[in-house]
Amino acid sequence: MDQAVSNQERTWAMLCHLSALAFVIGIPFANIIAPLVIWLIKRNEYPLVDYHGKKSLNFQITITITSIICLFLAFVLIGFFLLFIVAVINVIWIIIAAIKVSKGEDYDYRFSFNFIK
Repeated sequence: MDQAVSNQERTWAMLCHLSALAFVIGIPFANIIAPLVIWLIKRNEYPLVDYHGKKSLNFQITITITSIICLFLAFVLIGFFLLFIVAVINVIWIIIAAIKVSKGEDYDYRFSFNFIK
């Protein structure tokens, strides 16, 4: 990452990741909507927010699709276990991404499809 990046830019980039934790409050698709709002508002102002906003959104879209598949698998009972695993991985990777970005490091989510380029 570029050392010339301001603290404010890094903070907004970190919030792109942390805002995905909005799914915890139980609002459907809040994990996508919250980072999307930050990304849309700040992407033209801060290149780092544009970059990390896309990373966060791509990962959250991937997580949402995976969660929907797990819900269908719940009919054969394995889906409940898989949904729990997906939720735990989501929270852990969001926190790791936010910490890395706050330190000025780059972070790529594993197993994320690039829907937004």
